[in-house]
Amino acid sequence: MSTDLPLTRARELVQRAVDKAEQLGLRGGIAVVGASGTLVTASRLDHGGVGGMARARSKAWISATQQIPSAEHLRRMTTLPAPISAGFVGVSPQAMFPGAGGLPIVDDAGIVVGGIAASGATVSPFLPAGVAPEVVSADGEPANPEDLLIAYALGVPYAGQHGDDRARWAERFGDLVVASADSLGMQPAPAASRQRELVWARELSDRVLRAAADQGLHVGVAVVDSGGDPVQQDRMDFAVTAGPDVALATAATAARFGRPSDEVASGIGLAALHPAPFLAAPGGIPLVVDGRVIGGLGIGGPDPADCAALARQVARA
Repeated sequence: MSTDLPLTRARELVQRAVDKAEQLGLRGGIAVVGASGTLVTASRLDHGGVGGMARARSKAWISATQQIPSAEHLRRMTTLPAPISAGFVGVSPQAMFPGAGGLPIVDDAGIVVGGIAASGATVSPFLPAGVAPEVVSADGEPANPEDLLIAYALGVPYAGQHGDDRARWAERFGDLVVASADSLGMQPAPAASRQRELVWARELSDRVLRAAADQGLHVGVAVVDSGGDPVQQDRMDFAVTAGPDVALATAATAARFGRPSDEVASGIGLAALHPAPFLAAPGGIPLVVDGRVIGGLGIGGPDPADCAALARQVARA
């Protein structure tokens, strides 16, 4: 039976990636998926853009369930006959984005317990404008930002997953050489301090997690922006695997329609209006500030009535 890494450990890994991303000036999302294929936690940096969280989750799913770097999975998918690669995606829709950059997470016994990946607005293998060469080098060698985030988060030696780091380096910096002692890519990053939206979303999720624990509930929770794209997602240890998906769908529904998810009419084609998930069931409420909908909170896993009551309780607080 697959064992997922605990939420506390997954949160630690994501926070390390967030710290390094802010140091590098990157904006995007970081996701951790358990060995079961279920999301454990995901965070979107401020101004990270939509879609990055979904791409990160897909690459993390590949690394967790196939137990290989997603770059190796990509190589296989592009060399296999088309019917086989298409068939894989057909039976594994979580792997819809088979990009490079995801890595398995291994416990002390060498067992894969999850996968981690990043993607988003400026999270990529390309060197951001104005980046200092010392920041995007590891042990005196060229590196790329996306793979630095993940290697740094895991505390493993840097290894590029996106092709020729040296060619991209030469295009940007020419024949510049950075001494190993001056390379900052894998050196400790200061704690992130400019992620106001993410901090707000995490605090909201944390309030849900604490209240759920007090009530003996095991939940998945999602905080989304006004368009339904996730900013923070978490699944408590031992929560049912459907919890994060239900939470995201109800949160997105509440945010996009500005009313509790169970008050949105279903069965009239609303789900086809937008690629954001749609679920007209209890558990999601809009987040309103000064009369303006700024996002949504969704909770899933236990009885839907309990999820809805918990969401209302936390939002009122």
